[in-house]
Formats: sequence, structure tokens, C-alpha cells
Amino acid sequence: KRETFIALLLDAKNRLIRDFVVSQGSLTQSIVHPREAFEPAIRNSAASVLFVHNHPSGDPTPSREDIEITKRLKETGDLIGIRVLDHVIIGESGYASLADQGLL
Repeated sequence: KRETFIALLLDAKNRLIRDFVVSQGSLTQSIVHPREAFEPAIRNSAASVLFVHNHPSGDPTPSREDIEITKRLKETGDLIGIRVLDHVIIGESGYASLADQGLL
């Protein structure tokens, strides 16, 4: 019922180090700040991250805000040396990969 934004921290061989909830929001949005998204990745020496969140509406189509935060997260990752491999949005009928859509 609530939008939840999760980060999966990966090592240099793309093995999961750990996952954590970056933020939980309302029915329609979750506030994500790059500093909160990357702080555990830095602490855990992650080589890369995957971001995942759900759309409680069931429609996995990326919103304008989803595309904007993905761009900001990628820019931050590039700056600090942690690759953002994808941002996946989960819906009732499937998922949307921003990397597959060329938006990353």
C-alpha cells in the first residue's frame, strides 16, 4: 500500500552484500535523497547498486519523478565511484527497468 525504495548493494562480482530500505513513502511517492541512498553503499564498500521500488497503483511505468531521481542517483554514483546498474520499478503486472529503457 506504500511506496518503498530499496537499494541492493553489490560487490565487484555483482554478488549481494546486503539490501536496505532507503525510504518509505505514501501511496503515490517516496522521497529519496542521494546521500541516504549511497551512505550504506559507501560504508559497506559496495562496487555497485541496484535501486528497486514499487508502485502501489500496480502500473510499473516510470513517472517523471522516477526518471529524475534515477538521473540524480546515477550522477551521484558516477561522482563517488559506485556504479548504478539499474532502477527497477515493480508493479502488479510486471516491472520496468530504466536501464532496459535507456533511461540510465
